[in-house]
Amino acid sequence: MKKSYNIIILCIAALSLAGCDTLKSLHSEYKSQATVPADVFGENVTMTGDSTSIAELSWREFFTDPLLQRLIDTALTRNTDINSARIAIQQSEASLAAAKQGFFPSVVFSPSGSISSFGSETAKTYNVPLQVNWDIDAFGSIKSNKRKSEALLMQAKTAEQAVKASIISAVAQQYCTLLLLDQQQEILMATDSLWKISLDTQKTLWENGKSYSTAVNQMESSYLNVKTSIVDNRRNIREVENAICSLLAITPRHIERSHLGSYSLPKALETGVPAMLLQYRPDVKMADYAMAEAFYNTQAARAAFYPSISLQGLAGWTNNAGAIVNPGKILLNAVASLTQPVYAQWKLKAKLKINQLEQEKMMNQYVQT
Repeated sequence: MKKSYNIIILCIAALSLAGCDTLKSLHSEYKSQATVPADVFGENVTMTGDSTSIAELSWREFFTDPLLQRLIDTALTRNTDINSARIAIQQSEASLAAAKQGFFPSVVFSPSGSISSFGSETAKTYNVPLQVNWDIDAFGSIKSNKRKSEALLMQAKTAEQAVKASIISAVAQQYCTLLLLDQQQEILMATDSLWKISLDTQKTLWENGKSYSTAVNQMESSYLNVKTSIVDNRRNIREVENAICSLLAITPRHIERSHLGSYSLPKALETGVPAMLLQYRPDVKMADYAMAEAFYNTQAARAAFYPSISLQGLAGWTNNAGAIVNPGKILLNAVASLTQPVYAQWKLKAKLKINQLEQEKMMNQYVQT
């Protein structure tokens, strides 16, 4: 009972070193800056218009072509950049899970034994302890680390969204380029047939003395130019197909696609208020989460100026108590410790200053974004 009183008194003494306002400040949460400035368009300009935005549509609602949807689905599953972004999310989730465990005590089981002899005397000793360590988060250091890990996780998830948006855009753009090239190839093939007829007609006229050879040569040159354009266009089609295959992380092959005349976009598209679109941009969200990370790093640096409180307990069996005892007896021990930095203040101040400057840097990056 006396040990329990001592632990309680020690904790109260540590908490009394900091005022209520300081504790409240150390435990405060970051407030998101993801708001649209009132004067984003300049002074005395009123934002009007429908707030409904095209950014609220799913990509499936925007790209209704089933063949294009199939290509995008494949890209979102197989693309290496997206898979790397998913790995980054899993790493951040693991870091967050580890940060959350900081609120709970750690348990260590470390049995040991020894044997020694002196003359004919032999002594055997053993220890079977179970040690428990528990850091009391009185000044928010563990909480700040957990919130920082949450901000990092949100950054990773937002980065994945940015990669997805980029991949969807790239696949759709290359797909539409293919449709245009197919249409161009059809026009070139039709032109080739017409120029072939014209060339044959011009040759017939020349053979009958009703045209000059220069006219035939000029017509033949134009016909060969069309032939060259057909070859160049086929090469462009193959290059675009290979680009799509690269996005899909598959070997080069023919890309199944529809006809340009059958491709359509939604009939009604509202852009909404341009300033409102900022809240949907992944880079803006990532900049906001980066500010949250910097904020909690600063909070953790401030908390380092205050005492750290830890509780330790030890329980187990031992026969190492000054005499050979067999069987052993129960060993119990409880310790509360308080560590207040004194001579490392210059390091703590430097770390706090660095984190404050990093927070200001993240703010400037957010404004620029």
